[in-house]
Formats: sequence, C-alpha cells, structure tokens
Amino acid sequence: MPSSHRRLLFLSTPVGPLGSGLGGGVELTLLNLSQGLRARGHQVTVVAPEGSSLADAPVVGIGGQLQPTAHTQGRATPIIFPADSVLENMWRYARQHQSQVDLIVNFAYDWLPFYLTEFFSSPVAHFVSMGSLSDGMDGAIRQVAQGFPGRLGAYTRTQAETFGVAEAFEILGSAIDLEQYEFCPFPGPALAWLGRISPEKGLEDALEAAAIAQVSLKILGKLEDANYWQSLCQRFPEVADSYLGFLPTHGLQQVLRQCRALLMTPRWIEAFGNVAIEALACGVPVIAYARGGPAEIVQPGKTGWLVPPDDVQGLVDAIADIDRLDRQACRHQAETDYSLKALAMRFEQWFETVINPG
Repeated sequence: MPSSHRRLLFLSTPVGPLGSGLGGGVELTLLNLSQGLRARGHQVTVVAPEGSSLADAPVVGIGGQLQPTAHTQGRATPIIFPADSVLENMWRYARQHQSQVDLIVNFAYDWLPFYLTEFFSSPVAHFVSMGSLSDGMDGAIRQVAQGFPGRLGAYTRTQAETFGVAEAFEILGSAIDLEQYEFCPFPGPALAWLGRISPEKGLEDALEAAAIAQVSLKILGKLEDANYWQSLCQRFPEVADSYLGFLPTHGLQQVLRQCRALLMTPRWIEAFGNVAIEALACGVPVIAYARGGPAEIVQPGKTGWLVPPDDVQGLVDAIADIDRLDRQACRHQAETDYSLKALAMRFEQWFETVINPG
C-alpha cells in the first residue's frame, strides 16, 4: 500500500453516461483506474453525467445537456456550451466539493476544465484522452502546460506530440482487468474489428482487406455514425451480418478471444487504443496501422504486425502472416505492461508530484 492514501475526485467525459459507450476509451480508463487505485487504498469518487454506472465505484450523477463529441467537430469549431450544460454542472459540483479532496482529475476532452484550472484552490490535473483535434483545445492545453507544469497526462508519446508540447506530459499508458479476459490458444478462422463505428476509425479498410484475404470479419462496438454505417452496408453487403453490436466486457472477450487477429485501421492518430490490449489479453495478435498509439503497443513480429497507414494490401499481407505469431507472447505482454496494478502505480506517482510539486 502507498504511504499516503489520497482522496481523489475524477471528472468524467460530458459526452455521455458511463456505460453507454459514447465516451470511448475514457470509460474503460476510468473503470480500470478507479479499481486499481481503490485496491491500493485511495478514495475515488467519479462525477459523470446522470445515468452513469462504473462497476462498484462511487459515482455522482449530474444532470444537464451532453456536450458534442470532439472528434465529430472541425479544427476551427468555436467553443460552445449547451443551455444547462452537464459539463458546466459537473465542474460546479467540483468547485463546491474541492475542499474535501486532495486532487481533482479531469478526463474531459473539452476546453472548460483547462480554462478553470487557475480558479481552483485544490490542484487540478488533466488526463488528455485524444490527440490534437481543434485549435481551441490546443490553446487550452498549451496554457496549462505553461502555467501549471506537471499537470498534464497522456496515454502515449505519439499522442502528446500532436500538441507541440510533448515534454509537458506525463506518459501513463493504459490497462485492463486481466482477470476478465480469458486466454484462447486455439482460435477460429475469423478476424475481429473493435471500436466506435465512425469514419475516423477506418472500418472500410478492414472490410476490404478481409474480403481480399477471403476471411470473415467480426465487428464489435458502438454504432455512432448512422450515415457512415449505411454507406458501409451499401459498399459491403455482408457487413450487416458481421456486426455483433456493443457488448459488455464478458461478452466481448468471448467473441474476441476466438479470433485469429484484431485489425486496427484508424484514419486519425489514436491516443492509445485500449482494444489492442484487450486483444493481447486474450492472446489475439494485433494488426494495426503504424499511426498513433497502436504503434507504441504492438511489438512487430512478436505480438502483431504494423502496417503503413492506409495500406490495405499491407493489411492483407499481414493477415497471411498471422500464424507466425505466438499467442502466448500476446498474453504475456498484457500481463507485464497493462495490469491494473501497474496503471495505478503510474498514476499514483504522477498524482503525488501534482499534490506535492518540487
């Protein structure tokens, strides 16, 4: 156990309730981090939109209108707040309760929490969940980097570099609860694709590669963009039968572990790619574009293959080489680098530097 048990207040993403899937990787990060830190004796409370659930972690539900997702906006999109904004209401709660905690940690990819940093008497740290997407966010992040050194955290170095102040970030990685993922040494013939169904995830490349390789593809994840999905259904008629929906962890890993490999085809810079370590935990190799977070996770020739970005033929070639990889090595990497304890200890060390700088 750490020498100091801290009282921590986590402020969630304002784009949807925890458990809805709208928050993407932030939801899994909050779940795993809260579990890991509570196991080490810390008191963790999560503030999130009403309707949220986070296993047995204490959650304070806050009402109000949800914020639009940042990845669906343009770089020059102005900063906006809906009437009765849930983000505003969540941070009002944080201000009212700041004296009761040692540290406030922001997980929202939104301008407001960064702007508010200087107005809180309790320290506020920011875990940034995506790469650079808008000019407004870039400016807010650089302002915190300059005015409050040590307050920024990120998943990967590649993600941090997109903001032009990579040296200001603590690189913290991610994790999963390994006990929830069962190793499968003998998979079936299908491949998997897992993620939000949205244009920046590049699902069409995975579908095209699977069609060329003449292998089936199981698709799992939140259907976020209906127009995009319809365009895929028109181009790939078989896709509707391949989509298995947004499954909870138990059901997801039951499907995932039986697949020969996971395809990751992002068109943007993935901050991390939690789906990659979910696959590794099941013993499933990862074939990913060498872009963003996955390039810092996959060990080429050992736990997967990295393919030049947007190279569908490269995906096809990697699919042909799947059986050269050792599925036990995949599970070993997950156990070594991505356990809840390892994640909690990394965040714990960062939190101490924020609470007691210098």
